[in-house]
Amino acid sequence: MLGVGANAALAAGKLVAGLLGHSFALVADAVESLVDVAGSALVWWAMRYGERPADADHPFGHGKAEAVAGLIVAGLVMLAGIGIAVEAIRHIITPHDAPASFTLIVLVAVVIVKEALARIADRAAREAGGSSAGEADAWHHRSDAITSAFAFVGISIALVGGPAWAISDDIAALLASGVILFNGLRMARGPWNEILDRDCPDVASDASGIAMTVDGVLAIERCEARRSGRGYRVVMHAEVDAKMTVEASHRITGRIKEKVRHDRPEIDAVLVHIEPYEGEPAQTV
Repeated sequence: MLGVGANAALAAGKLVAGLLGHSFALVADAVESLVDVAGSALVWWAMRYGERPADADHPFGHGKAEAVAGLIVAGLVMLAGIGIAVEAIRHIITPHDAPASFTLIVLVAVVIVKEALARIADRAAREAGGSSAGEADAWHHRSDAITSAFAFVGISIALVGGPAWAISDDIAALLASGVILFNGLRMARGPWNEILDRDCPDVASDASGIAMTVDGVLAIERCEARRSGRGYRVVMHAEVDAKMTVEASHRITGRIKEKVRHDRPEIDAVLVHIEPYEGEPAQTV
């Protein structure tokens, strides 16, 4: 909500300053901030919705809402980058006045505020268990700071070089659009992998190692983990003594789940499938 309020105020300030100061780079920056408003609002909703517990219609919880929101935010960033590039090219081929010097003051303030918001959002995402939507929102703020930095350089060149360098402002906006597009693609990678249930081998390896410390577990045949919202879901095939009763093996699955979730709290659910151990019997001393 802090991001929504700050972005709305920054968008209004940059838009007015850009129009009055004849700076398309600053107007482009304002458009990016308007996209940030929608993105931050969407992330706030997704994080609230994703916290809902599992129900009859969603037995695996609502965590994927954060990945969907992160992917939408990344798409908004890429669309903003394309729009800024198109307008920058149009301004480059169309003669116009050089930007006003007061726009530099606005840009310095924007860079400071947006980088601060990026750090706040990034810390909040980590504290929430690595929310993909929160991480996307943090990069969204940082891309705005980068755009403003490019605009600052472009306007400075235009002011120092005179009318002949007036297009520096637009060239800066064009370069910034490339950075925005790159960040949009980078932001989309995490949510995309989460939606497609990409395997998380590090989490799976840790879960397997923890399970092997449980009495009665003789081997782990296979183990997969996937991200879901701010947590992980693990599916594991544990091998036990083939002569063990169903009741005894069932008790082992309970101990595995309890141990894994205790040692790795970010793992929300563990599904254990029991297999008969077919290796060499353990040696006794």
